[in-house]
Amino acid sequence: MRKFMPILMLVMTAAFAVNVYGGDCPRFRGPQGDGWFDETGLLKQWPEGGPKLAWSVDGLGKGYSSAVVAGGTIYVTGMDDKNQGYLFAYNLDGTPKWKTAYGEELPQKGPSVAGTRGTPTVDKDRIFVMTGFGKLVIFKTSRGQNLKTIDLPERFGAEQARFGFAECVLIDGEKVICTPGGPQASLAALNRDTGETIWQTKSLSQQSACCSARVINHAGKRQIVTMLADRVVSVDPQTGDLLWDAEHRHGAGVQPNPPLYSNGMVYISSGMGAGGEMMEIADDSKNVTSKWKDRTLDCQMQGTVLVDGYIYGAAQSGENGFVCLELKTGKVMWNESSIRQGIVVCADGMLYIYDGDGNVHLVKPNPGAFEPVGKLTVTKGTDEHWAHPTIAGGRLYIRHGDALIAYNIKAGS
Repeated sequence: MRKFMPILMLVMTAAFAVNVYGGDCPRFRGPQGDGWFDETGLLKQWPEGGPKLAWSVDGLGKGYSSAVVAGGTIYVTGMDDKNQGYLFAYNLDGTPKWKTAYGEELPQKGPSVAGTRGTPTVDKDRIFVMTGFGKLVIFKTSRGQNLKTIDLPERFGAEQARFGFAECVLIDGEKVICTPGGPQASLAALNRDTGETIWQTKSLSQQSACCSARVINHAGKRQIVTMLADRVVSVDPQTGDLLWDAEHRHGAGVQPNPPLYSNGMVYISSGMGAGGEMMEIADDSKNVTSKWKDRTLDCQMQGTVLVDGYIYGAAQSGENGFVCLELKTGKVMWNESSIRQGIVVCADGMLYIYDGDGNVHLVKPNPGAFEPVGKLTVTKGTDEHWAHPTIAGGRLYIRHGDALIAYNIKAGS
């Protein structure tokens, strides 16, 4: 059971959307899904004990989804003790706006933990939530009205994911991009408004790996990249046709970390000894070439970020801790053993690392050394510290089980 715990932390993978407003984050891990949040004017150093608490709420129930912020509203999911899933909406001051029940969520099942896992995706007047059973639920933003529920495994003949589905869907124009998995639809695009199938990728026969897809632009060509059970893949957003793919195996077929991209280089990472790998995309986007592999940054689900040519992320094992790698060469610049399984995001040029012991570290990116400049300890909430932080409107949002906590991190706050 112990070796499966990091795998189970995949539940915090995150959501994607295309319409972003000032101070908003309507998707998982920032507007581009790469761990960066479009914020400026934030504190560069925290006072003793961390930044000021703005507010906190409880009553979310079990869950590991992140909060997202769009149009002056905060959205997050949770599950009650009867396995009923809820979508919660809060005003920016933490007062409740509405909540909507949307059906059964994943209970404890073998090594899989109970609770909600997919972070909501907000696009214009719609909210999209993927349940642990692979059902895509579509809501109205105004009052949380449940507009439609689409059973993806039923539609595409896919198997239920071993640890439950933990994907946050990608919105690309009129299309909702998701990964039902299996021979008929390793990836699929549905119409945002009607739910009808636009395309499905049949050539891969790959199961879902709980990874949230993202869009990159390489050599003037837009493409969707994601991780499947034992591969990294790229497909055409318009047709779903396979552009390129490469093997990257994981012992349990769970690869939730969204790939990173920069100047033709794609970095992927998985835990359980699979490690990380940098691949270079051909100019014509028809194939990729492996350039280096590394097992120091054996990141299972905490995500990685790229800052000025260096990758930062936490290894699955506490022995390697938090790691800095050079993107071009894979050279290990340093690793900090005091950080245990830290989820990392970036905003205004600073790293925010939420570790497995409930501490959030403010760290200055520096390939020469680990350089912390602040720390807070999360004392509210329940269960594991597995949800990815969100930064929006000068606030740091931490979801810890039953609680959602907001901290003021704007300079001068």
